[in-house]
Amino acid sequence: MQLTDNASRVLAKRILTRDDQDRVIETPEEMFRRVARSIASAELQHGRSTREAAAVEADFFEVMQSLEFLPNSPTLMNAGRDLAQLSACFVLPIEDSMDSIFETLRETALVQKSGGGTGFSFSRLRPSEDYIKSTQGQSSGPVSFMRLYNFATEVTKLGGKRRGANMAVLRVDHPDIVEFIGSKTNPLELNTFNISVAVTDEFMSRVKSREQYDLVNPRTGAVSGRLDAYTVFDQICEHAWSNGEPGVIFIDRINRDNPTPELGRIESTNPCGEQPLLPYESCVLGSVNLAAFAPNGKVEYERLKRVVQIGVRFLDNIIDVSQYPVPKIGEITRLNRKIGLGVMGWADLLITLGVPYDSDEAVALAEELMGFISREALAASLRLASERGPFPRWFNENIYKSRNEPPRRNATVTTVAPTGTLSLIANCSSGIEPLYALAYERLSFESERMTFVHSLFERYARKHGFYSEALIKRIAATGAVSHDDSVPIEARRLFVTTHEIAPEWHVRMQAAFQHHIDAAVSKTINFPSSASVDEVKQAYLLAYELGCKGITVYRDRSREKQVLSTRAEDMKQPATLAAAEKMEIERPENQLLAKNLCPDCGSALRHNGGCLYCMCGYSVCIQN
Repeated sequence: MQLTDNASRVLAKRILTRDDQDRVIETPEEMFRRVARSIASAELQHGRSTREAAAVEADFFEVMQSLEFLPNSPTLMNAGRDLAQLSACFVLPIEDSMDSIFETLRETALVQKSGGGTGFSFSRLRPSEDYIKSTQGQSSGPVSFMRLYNFATEVTKLGGKRRGANMAVLRVDHPDIVEFIGSKTNPLELNTFNISVAVTDEFMSRVKSREQYDLVNPRTGAVSGRLDAYTVFDQICEHAWSNGEPGVIFIDRINRDNPTPELGRIESTNPCGEQPLLPYESCVLGSVNLAAFAPNGKVEYERLKRVVQIGVRFLDNIIDVSQYPVPKIGEITRLNRKIGLGVMGWADLLITLGVPYDSDEAVALAEELMGFISREALAASLRLASERGPFPRWFNENIYKSRNEPPRRNATVTTVAPTGTLSLIANCSSGIEPLYALAYERLSFESERMTFVHSLFERYARKHGFYSEALIKRIAATGAVSHDDSVPIEARRLFVTTHEIAPEWHVRMQAAFQHHIDAAVSKTINFPSSASVDEVKQAYLLAYELGCKGITVYRDRSREKQVLSTRAEDMKQPATLAAAEKMEIERPENQLLAKNLCPDCGSALRHNGGCLYCMCGYSVCIQN
């Protein structure tokens, strides 16, 4: 196993076991063996012999140790330890009562303490100033309760390792939708939340026809007003242009793929949007490192098939050995057995194959490769169903039975997660994102400035005879080679970085993967700082037309401008609050974050699927 310095650092910081004096007492190999042994123990629950379980353990260890497959971070952290909570994604319900709001808040703290991220729909809460019978007063509305959840999350670190992450969803026909759309204007508020508007097919139709649509009070079910659909859509896009929020989820499309509609409609997703879930569902995720499967310039499909099969068994086993912080979560999770096998290293694979990211060839390859992975993952789930039985809810109504499909072990099998931490460990590009930069500089703890260069670019440059230290220094200043005449045009075309790629290609790539995914895709549609609001609108419309289940955008440097625009004199707020916010803005950590710099090492932060992360291992929810 060959780990980079960055991989070793993130493992030590986030994953490896420590003693009571906070000293690392586990090597990466020991960690992988701990995880493999724990997850393989599920084989014994299904009647397999000790020898058979040992063989499965060996397979699990092999694919992790080779960095061909990795499960989500909670599994690496917690498998085989006292806290055996191994899921990454949770959605919890919020009903329109104080009992439900505060019971879910308690459950949220338990989930986040165990290392999970949480998603909520606030759509069932009555709007602000609505009638409260018990007190004859008025409701404060969904956004006020989002602030309550945000405060609780700020003081509850995920697994004691990092600040918690949430997703808040509100339906576009909720009477408070305009307040929700603008709720992230002040970057010091709701900073543990991603927010997404759940838009319907009817709303999108009325956007195109520029008609009004109904707002519906969730307490009474009555129409409480009307808004112009295009105006609301315009507000969504303007706020997304200004600071990346809100995203959009296409809720009707998500529910057409809801495998168990008799259990209710899906209303929310996990924090990065790739996993739509029912209330109390959780999901375990894992990713195949595509960069490892073309060492000779050609995809090794047979080896990929084997790793996909092992990955599906791995994730299904996790459900059986995991402990859940809330009993209801364990019950629903085991009834539906949702797993999310995804990919990372996509940009690296394209480079290895000599295919530019922003090309028809790359989009076609995405369709081909993800189609292959999806078919093999489903075949593995079908085999597990014949071996262990289908997911228990199979025997009720579900979309697969209605299509006369054979029993499967898992209600969902595939997804694409952002893989911030996993891609650092595997030393590959994250998720299905393009390269962020070809070279970058980082400050060491001794304030020494060190330059790092992407290994594939360095190898290519040396092979083709144009590598030089001067070139690397120039690239480190910009991250790209598109305007460097000393670099051959073929290399400039191949090594394209995220902000050089037109947003249309980002959306097309997301859609190509989505066509073969059970759940959804976490992908950031990156824009240069010069992009217009209209360009953001076009990306949102294209995502809907091409069949995406949601969209998240980020315009370069928009966070820095947003933070710097929130000085107290502009906010016109009370002096005490203004002073508190000024202190918050001036904290060294937030000063660095405002400039898109890592608080740990000072290098440029990267944006991916709702996350900010650094090659040193620092990562947070995109608002933090």
